[in-house]
Amino acid sequence: MGPSTDGRSDDQSSGELPPQLDGLPLIGSTLDLARDPIAFLDRVAEQGDVVRYEIGGLPFTGVLHPEYVEQLLVTESESVRKLRLGDVNSAGNEFAPEGVLFTEGEQWRNQRIVLQNVFTPDRIERYGTTMTNVAARRVESWDDGAKLAINRRFSVLTLSILAKTLFDLTIEDRGSVITAVASALNEQADSSSFSTYLPAWIPTPARRRYDRAVSEFETTIHAVIEERRSDDAQSLSDRDDLLSLLLATETQNGYRHSESELQDQLLTFLFAGHEATSLALTYTVLLVAQHPAVASRLHKEWTDVLGDSDPTAGDVAALAYTDHVVRESLRLYPPAFAVFRTATEDISLGDYVIPEETNVTIPQFRVHRDPRWWDDPEAFDPDRWEESSERPEYAYFPFGGGPRHCIGMRFAMMELKLLLPTILRRVEFELLSDPDPALAPQATLQPAEDVRTRVRTRPSLR
Repeated sequence: MGPSTDGRSDDQSSGELPPQLDGLPLIGSTLDLARDPIAFLDRVAEQGDVVRYEIGGLPFTGVLHPEYVEQLLVTESESVRKLRLGDVNSAGNEFAPEGVLFTEGEQWRNQRIVLQNVFTPDRIERYGTTMTNVAARRVESWDDGAKLAINRRFSVLTLSILAKTLFDLTIEDRGSVITAVASALNEQADSSSFSTYLPAWIPTPARRRYDRAVSEFETTIHAVIEERRSDDAQSLSDRDDLLSLLLATETQNGYRHSESELQDQLLTFLFAGHEATSLALTYTVLLVAQHPAVASRLHKEWTDVLGDSDPTAGDVAALAYTDHVVRESLRLYPPAFAVFRTATEDISLGDYVIPEETNVTIPQFRVHRDPRWWDDPEAFDPDRWEESSERPEYAYFPFGGGPRHCIGMRFAMMELKLLLPTILRRVEFELLSDPDPALAPQATLQPAEDVRTRVRTRPSLR
C-alpha cells in the first residue's frame, strides 16, 4: 500500500511482497519490455506504486511514488547498490566498472572526493566561455537551408565541449572512437532488443560491436593518459581540466586514481556527459520549435539580459525563463529515463518488502508525467516552474538524487542554459520529422529516429 497521499490502497498486510505483473514462464515480462519499453512502464505504473515483475528470469520491482524514491535514493541509499549492465545480461565487457558511476563503498567515496574538487562552482563557471565559443563556431559553419539531424549535430557539439573543458583535448582525431563506443553501449543496453537479455557467451553482433568499440576506446584513452603523464608536475598543476587534476590529486588519506580508474573515469564522463547533454539539447530545441510563444519569450529574455552579446556564466542566474524551459524539457524527456538499483538487504516500502538482491527500477520518465503531481502532465508548460509547488521533492529528479546524484548536474545545467541562446539566436529550426518522436530507451532516452530539421540563419547579433 502506498503512502496515504497517493490515493491507492490494497488489502495486503505489512511485510507482503508487492503485486506482480503477469508474465511468461522463465522470461517473465521480457517480451513486453522489448516490444515497447514505454508502454511497459505505463503498464507497471497502472498496477501501483510498488510492482514486481521478472526480466530474463531476474526479479525486478518498479517504484513510482516520490516518497519511496526518496527512501531508496536518500534515506536508505546504503541499502542499495548501482545496477550494472552485467547484472542483467552478463555482458562480457562491463561498462566502466572502475568509474564513479558504478564503484561502491570506500572506493566510490574516495573517487567522489577527488571529483568534487573538479566540479566546483568557480571551476564550472570558468568553462562557460569555452562552451559558448565552441557552440558559436559549430553553428556558424552550418549553411542556411541545410537539412540537419540535430541529435547527431548536438552529439558532436557537446562531445567537443566536454573534451575541451574536462580533458583539454580536441576530438578531431579521436571523436569517431568516442562516438562509436557511445553508440555500441546504447545498442548493448537497448531494452527493446531481445539480445540485450542474452548471456555473454552468446556472441551477438551487438555484443561483438560493443567489445570491439570498448577495446578501441581503451587503446585511445591509454595513449591520452600517457601523453598527459609526460607533462611535468608543474605543468599538470597549472592545468584546469579533469584528466590533469585526476593525475595530480591525492586525497588526505593517500588515495590516488589507478590506471584502470583513470581510464574508466574518462569513459564515464565522455559518454554520460556528452550523451545526456546532447539529448537534453535535442529535446529542448524540438519543443521550442513547436511552441512559437515560448520561443518569443526566450528571445525577449535574451535581448533584455544579454543585449547583443553571447551569454556568459555570470548571466545564467538572470535567465529565469530559460531555466524554466530547460527544467520542463528535462521533465518530459529526462535523458536518464530511469534509475536502477539492486537491494543489498530486505527493504520495507510502506506495507511491502523488497527482498535482498531484487533489482529496482525507478523511472523518472513515468514519475515526471504522473497526474497526481503534475497538472496536464503531457503538456510542455515552462510556466509551471514560475512558482513553488507543494508536490513532493522526488516527483522530479532528472539527475537522480541522494549521495549518488549526478556529479555533473551543475555543469550540465549551465551548459544547457548557455547553449540555448548561443544556438537559437543564430539559427532557427524547421522540423522535418515527427514532432512527437517515438522513443527508444537504451542506456539513455534516445529518439527512435533522427530528429530532422531545416536550419535557417537568423540576422546577425552584431
